Amino acid sequence: MHSPPKSISTTEFVIMLAIMISIVALAIDIMLPTLDVIGQDLNVADPNDTQLVITSLILGFAVGQLIAGPVSDSLGRKPVIYFGYVVFIIGCLFSIFATSFTVMLVGRILQGLGAASPRIITLALVRDSYEGRAMARIMSIIMAVFILVPAIAPAIGQAIVTFSGWRSIFTLLMAMAIISFIWFALRQQETLPQNARRDFSLLNILDGLKEACNYRSVIGYTAAAGLIFGAFVGYLSAAQQIFQISFEVGKLFPLYFGGASLAIGSASIINARLVIRYGMRLLTMRALICSTFISTIFLIPTIMTDGVPPLWLFMTWLLVTFFCIGIMFGNFHALAMEQLGHMAGLGAAFVGSLSTFISLPLGWVIGYLFDGGILSLVAGFAFLGVCSIAVMQWAEAKPENKT
Repeated sequence: MHSPPKSISTTEFVIMLAIMISIVALAIDIMLPTLDVIGQDLNVADPNDTQLVITSLILGFAVGQLIAGPVSDSLGRKPVIYFGYVVFIIGCLFSIFATSFTVMLVGRILQGLGAASPRIITLALVRDSYEGRAMARIMSIIMAVFILVPAIAPAIGQAIVTFSGWRSIFTLLMAMAIISFIWFALRQQETLPQNARRDFSLLNILDGLKEACNYRSVIGYTAAAGLIFGAFVGYLSAAQQIFQISFEVGKLFPLYFGGASLAIGSASIINARLVIRYGMRLLTMRALICSTFISTIFLIPTIMTDGVPPLWLFMTWLLVTFFCIGIMFGNFHALAMEQLGHMAGLGAAFVGSLSTFISLPLGWVIGYLFDGGILSLVAGFAFLGVCSIAVMQWAEAKPENKT
């Protein structure tokens, strides 16, 4: 580990990295109000299939992490981030000119592949410069800024669709990627010195993955994060249908979605203050228990109302649950990365991709089970929360670090 670059302040470092990782969230959430319009324009038969616009990007993102992390440990952080931005821009061009749903999904996969580099290597940039609770604090601040984007992204998407059509959304994403690319290139120094780089070879990558798998804490916290975030992916996939079909909020959808997102952001800010005093493990476990408990209780009114409880009750549950998610976001990744500082790029790729590969199919199932109500979503948070608690307890069952 070494100090952050002296040519850039900590404040600018945090804001720049928050914008870099927010491209993923923006590329997901800005699309939510447009899914039905895209489905109609590209002749999608099953309305639930439009959720693939979201999950296809997440799939590309999961695969991209596996590539970006190990390569950045060998070539440095900056070249890999540059390449990721280029792939993301190409993916935007595919989507802009898509005339079929298949081409659209190819573009979304490319966007996910490209966005993986700035998103996952951001974790490595932080880990290069910080460790322990200080790292968790920086990550929480970054996540707080990052969450402000999905709070306003659906409103931006809805406005763009209303005035200029859904294809203009990808023009905006491309422009933001170019601006972020230039800012990063001009202001951020390389954080991985030549003498700290790993030789790039399949054997070294496999050795690094094998080492990561030997740590009980790495596997446990990564799996626990993947489980509970699987429910979150399910929410993202079906959010537009939940608000506009189940609760019939119409054009107020961005307002409700943004309010829930702000709960995550406020929790991240509070976590940044509390984590130094109480530690990552205590805060994460309490937040996980709270979200699981309230989801289990909320199953009762959800079942009694045939899956559509009063909107105010749903929003109350959502705000509390998402506040807990905000506590968990930064802490889970920081906990999983604690033992991997000597291979931060590969470690970030392993943690990020494994948690995403776990969460993606779970989220797809929850979203695809949407039938006009929220029962599958609430049950998903309750069940996966219990599983995540069990896995986290397993991760902390022994004092030693390795499995």
